[in-house]
Amino acid sequence: MNAAAIVGGGPVGMALALALQRQGIRAEIFEARTRAAVRQDARVLALSEGARLLLDELGVWPQAAATAIETIHISHQGRFGRTCLRADELGLASLGWVVAARDLIDALDRAIVATAIDYHENSKIDADAANVFDAQTYALTAWAEGQAPLDVSHVRDFEQQAIVCEVHTAAPHRHIAWERFTADGPMALLPCGDAYSLVLVCANAQAAAVKALDEAGFLQVLQQRFGTRHRFTAASPRYAFPLSLRYRNRPVGARQVWLGNAAQTLHPVAGQGFNLALRDVWELAQRLGQAHSQGEPLGAASTLSAYAEGRRVDRWGAMSFTSLLVDLFGNDLPLLSQARGAGLLALDLIPALRSFVAKRMIYGARGGL
Repeated sequence: MNAAAIVGGGPVGMALALALQRQGIRAEIFEARTRAAVRQDARVLALSEGARLLLDELGVWPQAAATAIETIHISHQGRFGRTCLRADELGLASLGWVVAARDLIDALDRAIVATAIDYHENSKIDADAANVFDAQTYALTAWAEGQAPLDVSHVRDFEQQAIVCEVHTAAPHRHIAWERFTADGPMALLPCGDAYSLVLVCANAQAAAVKALDEAGFLQVLQQRFGTRHRFTAASPRYAFPLSLRYRNRPVGARQVWLGNAAQTLHPVAGQGFNLALRDVWELAQRLGQAHSQGEPLGAASTLSAYAEGRRVDRWGAMSFTSLLVDLFGNDLPLLSQARGAGLLALDLIPALRSFVAKRMIYGARGGL
């Protein structure tokens, strides 16, 4: 049977199942958790305009639950140079969107039900076996989300944690997202509903203490890092997770492919991880659909190799870009500090350069759809 088994029933796995169905390819989803547990995902996702277009193509874009990002303000605490990326400069209504993961998962899950795609909950798959499914039943296994199986992943520990919560400010967000680099780590404020979704990066040594602060103390830390452009008035309960770069050198194997967090886990700076995963999903579905229409086996090595090669520049570009930002803005050497400021100033003064950077954040290495 020329069908795919998708291991992971979160947003990446469900998006892949729907994208494959559009290509006439049958897929089944295997999820270790219950379906209800998957829908309890507490994350907030920063989605590029390119990601929105892909989700809209799948018929699962939760427009009513999404908040537009029209401007991205980038600055470095205590140093000269800052820049703003604006949607209207690119002829777009927005640069990106912020949506609660549970809202996107609800939309994906409804589409899975409506299209009668098999979703096997409470189905934990042993990732240690090279080929866990019989080739006569499933021609391809797609590992979508979760820890990368087998022993070929590479890890860089950033020795940081991300503290995540919702914060309110005295003034409205006006659809402006803020990326603020500080000596203690970057912080991002993403407009979400009538509040901001906060990602505050701290060194491991400070993270527990910052997370444990009472609300007043935590707001004081935010104010000190962010400055005076906003006054913080409230913060929700916080949770934290460690930050690392994890990736597989090659995201394909014999009748297998890895996507999302199973292929690479990025630092959250610049919000590239989930957007990269969606581009992987889309490209894989296109490649498999073309092979399927020509009567080729779904897990053919030539098809998977072509997919891996086609995704190489975008994938490595996203991983390198986010790691470079961490290194570049996490170092206080005087010459490097001046170079950072000059770079931000150049972005602010040269529209073509801003457009180049913005399009690659939105659409990946291709710079467009």
